[in-house]
Amino acid sequence: MKFYYIYKALAHPENNGYVAPFSLKERLMHVKEAKQKLGTRFQWLCDTMDNDLKHAFGDRPNSEFVVNPQGKIVVARRWSNPAALREDLERLVGPVPRPTRISQLDLPQIERPKTAVKGVVPRVQLPGSMMPVKVRPLESNATYYVKLRAEIQPDYFREGTGKLYLGFFLDPLHKVHWNNRAAPVTYEITDMQGIEVADTQGKGPDVKADADADPREFLVEVSDHVSAGNGPPEFRITVRYFACDDAETFCKPVSQEYVVSLVRDADGGSRRTTGSRRSRGRRPTPVPSSDDLRSLGRPPGSRIPHRNR
Repeated sequence: MKFYYIYKALAHPENNGYVAPFSLKERLMHVKEAKQKLGTRFQWLCDTMDNDLKHAFGDRPNSEFVVNPQGKIVVARRWSNPAALREDLERLVGPVPRPTRISQLDLPQIERPKTAVKGVVPRVQLPGSMMPVKVRPLESNATYYVKLRAEIQPDYFREGTGKLYLGFFLDPLHKVHWNNRAAPVTYEITDMQGIEVADTQGKGPDVKADADADPREFLVEVSDHVSAGNGPPEFRITVRYFACDDAETFCKPVSQEYVVSLVRDADGGSRRTTGSRRSRGRRPTPVPSSDDLRSLGRPPGSRIPHRNR
């Protein structure tokens, strides 16, 4: 038997302090950190930035599959169940004389990445449940020390108007902080297509602490304007900030751009850090065929419990 973890899109960005990566390089940095912190000897597979494997496996955040040597899925479980998995393996392969117990594993305690102080800047209170929309960074080779997350009220898609959330999150992978002695973060919205935005410019708060790692968050009112043609309404947003590393080796001004499309991001996950978030129901998971696995280059003879960090 071979065991694999699959790294996919983050199901719950901000859990344990991590935010969604923008590049395959950053995903591999997440994998490296997970291997170190979890102390696992399992092989890790990293999904593509288009999330091909996630979609082929039914888009569930914690599903589990047993695949036979011929590449056929013999067990498909929408949610990982260790006890049921052991029964599956005993039935398919046979029992082991001395099963390992969890108490014998000496599992490490998972710690949040170390950052500058948090809790300095109050979080934005959301008007209710929000839906992630697609964000595309325009500089493929640049380091986005700050990651934009955009979410919108579901009412927008029914009524043509609603509130848009813009959150700028420091990425702990890059070990940076806000330097509050420098100019605060600012953003500007341009090139609007099929949409009107009430506040096309924004500025972060003036913070007394010299440094912090809290997100900079904004709520803006958006509404349909004219037809966006064949595509969804979208706009370009430019953010300007100072990128300052925790080791104090650099502190430089940065200007970066994104395109935000007002269409649901099915891979955007949901954040669980604010009280206004509500849980969503679960959908049935389509089971991929063995041809799906072969097309993705899966080696046969593997059991694949895949989990999101």
